[in-house]
Amino acid sequence: MSTQHPFAAPELGKVPCSGCRLRALCLPANLSNWELAQLDALVNAQRPVARGQSLFRAGDRFDSLYAVRTGFFKTCATAEDGREQVTGFQMPGDLLGLAALDAGRHAVDAVALEDAQVCVIPFDSLEAPSPGAHVLQRQLLKAMSRLIVRDHGVMLLLGSMRAGQRLAAFLLNLAQRLQALGYSGSALVLRMTREEIGSYLGMKEETVSRTFTGLQEQGLLEVRQRELRILDVAGLQRRASGDVG
Repeated sequence: MSTQHPFAAPELGKVPCSGCRLRALCLPANLSNWELAQLDALVNAQRPVARGQSLFRAGDRFDSLYAVRTGFFKTCATAEDGREQVTGFQMPGDLLGLAALDAGRHAVDAVALEDAQVCVIPFDSLEAPSPGAHVLQRQLLKAMSRLIVRDHGVMLLLGSMRAGQRLAAFLLNLAQRLQALGYSGSALVLRMTREEIGSYLGMKEETVSRTFTGLQEQGLLEVRQRELRILDVAGLQRRASGDVG
């Protein structure tokens, strides 16, 4: 199973928004050439983040937003009992740091699940009296709307589904997001561990592993450690909907 992907390896030097292959999925989506030029002037840095390194940590002062250019991240918070609670998985085209806009400090850690690169968007640029700032503000509102819709879907996922449904729905959503980036819609390489998936879905690690086994025994998946192939998309969709008859 191939793990190669057109956005997998960071490139040297700054790539402008106007020349980025992710422009249709990130902040530059549907912008005119003039608007792209204005945005290029604001996104003035790209930063590498090594696997396991934190882009920011809970409590850090908020000064920038980050657009994921390559690699994958998880955001996580520490529960009262000290356990890590995964709050999301971010991939190329996603934004990190939006939740800190109100309080001025990050409430979660953002950790790279593999070597990654982010575009740095200084918050001060949002407040500048410039055409580019207005473009960025408008695009951020759209990005926040997409995030709200995604979070609403996660709430429904956790509140009304059983373990098998949760995992099936999670895998289908992940496959859809990865396919939009150019990955195969059926052959996935999971960047996250079973424990991290369980934390995100509100399931114990053992339950996640047992559910993977069950889906594989039903002929819906083929699983080899972190490599996964969806064999029956329609069947997995029925499993996610609860229609297993």
